[in-house]
Amino acid sequence: MTAQLQTGDLAPDFTLAGGKGGEVALSALRGSKVVLFFYPQDDTETCTAEAIAFNALSAKFAKAGAKIVGISPDSIASHEKFRKKHGLALTLAADEARTAIEAYGIWREKTLLGRKYMGVERTTVLIDNHGKIAQVWRKVRIAGHAEQVLAAARAL
Repeated sequence: MTAQLQTGDLAPDFTLAGGKGGEVALSALRGSKVVLFFYPQDDTETCTAEAIAFNALSAKFAKAGAKIVGISPDSIASHEKFRKKHGLALTLAADEARTAIEAYGIWREKTLLGRKYMGVERTTVLIDNHGKIAQVWRKVRIAGHAEQVLAAARAL
């Protein structure tokens, strides 16, 4: 398991499948602030609320010079269905092989109703214009989270 990344670390690069046959590469976003929100699964209650919250603030993130990318282990087909169903304009990247998820150290043992399993620990990473980690939010609670991340992006 990869050690958890810390503020000041160089953000691990990745290239993942994006919507409409494209790719999302962190290196291509260098020069902009980047918000990566890692979430467990498309179209579940909490993940949907998180995506909708970031989507609602997307114009304000853009004004702050920040690009938003949602990443989960779901397929592109699942992402496209999710985007369409909830009217999301966000970039969603498919990490079916968990390349970025593991590089960022968020593939963790979780417990639900006493059952242990491996899964994505809901995490948001703010990356500065130089590709360094500016802030990490682990075990994210949704209420007010997108606003917190926006305030941090504005402060960079």
